[in-house]
Amino acid sequence: MSRLANRIQTLPPYLFAEIDRRINEKRAQGVDVISLGIGDPDLPTPDHVVEALCAAARVAANHRYPDNYGLPALKAAIAKWYQERFLISVDAQKEVLPLIGSKEGIAHIAWALLDPGDIALVPSPGYPVYQIGTLLANARPYLMPLEEKNGFLPDLQAIPEEVASQAKLMWINYPNNPTSAVAPADFFHDVVAFAKQYNLVVCHDAAYTEVAFDGYRPLSFLEIPGARDVGIEFHSFSKTYNMTGWRIGMAVGNEELIEGLGRLKTNIDSGIFNAVQYAAIEALKTPQSWIAERNAIYQRRRDLVLQTLAKMGVRAQKPLAGLYVWAAVPDGMSSVEYAMRVLDATGVVITPGVGFGKHGEGYFRISLTTPDDRLEEALHRLANI
Repeated sequence: MSRLANRIQTLPPYLFAEIDRRINEKRAQGVDVISLGIGDPDLPTPDHVVEALCAAARVAANHRYPDNYGLPALKAAIAKWYQERFLISVDAQKEVLPLIGSKEGIAHIAWALLDPGDIALVPSPGYPVYQIGTLLANARPYLMPLEEKNGFLPDLQAIPEEVASQAKLMWINYPNNPTSAVAPADFFHDVVAFAKQYNLVVCHDAAYTEVAFDGYRPLSFLEIPGARDVGIEFHSFSKTYNMTGWRIGMAVGNEELIEGLGRLKTNIDSGIFNAVQYAAIEALKTPQSWIAERNAIYQRRRDLVLQTLAKMGVRAQKPLAGLYVWAAVPDGMSSVEYAMRVLDATGVVITPGVGFGKHGEGYFRISLTTPDDRLEEALHRLANI
């Protein structure tokens, strides 16, 4: 008899285990493997943010336990950033909660909102933590297909009445991972109306709003009238400020939901290292003009990827935001089979779409977070496959 809890046994198997085995096998054979898989910015954290961390780390008082709910100064800086970026006024002390990376908050919000057997509406394909957090709360995920014909937006009207009436939580994520789709204001209005109709909570994962191209400016869900009545938004310093390893993010929005998530967290973690919080304040308060320069690098990489895929006869979406290109697998192969074929033929790692849920089958994802020289080499290999 297994000594593991049922909640652990319900977690899906690690789909990429065989791909990882094949990657390690290739490297052992001396193959120069190039990964276009993970969305981990290769560009450095800005110097002024690093310097703020170093200065704060030398202050002995910062070596002690931090405030469980985050530094008041950081919450104020987050509220000010929301005001300047999205023209949204939020209460820094009641509607803002710093997180140990947005992933942590995304996983824990399920524990704060869902009882065993409750239903969460989860996009498929989608960031796996939405579903995993639901399962760890002993709740039930209902998959909302994100289909190309709908612009990779969920069809709210296709959700059965009996499911919608029982659901307590809906996950949305725009700009989207893995598809890089973006959502118009009309969609967010529809989500607010749907949430009010069925008395459910909306959690919007907005980690990619500051990675955008061609003059596009992604929206915050909280810009929509009534959004704060029904939900919260998760944001991250990881993608915006090239700070994935720093583990800092935030939740913003409905006061009751923020309080509940904060109360849960005080019983689980001991807060965020103060020096990291002071560095985050520096990231938010200094001029943001460098972000456009950074995005220009990603846009150039995006265009190179699209040009190569077009030469290969592979159909791909042109993203207006995000760190990924989402492309169609050639006919006759599954996404895992195609990823294996590409790895064997070129030594290049791409991510099979099914890894983000069953509705990701038929697609693969390429990340734009590989240094230019390595990306160009990978694309040269792909073009000659």
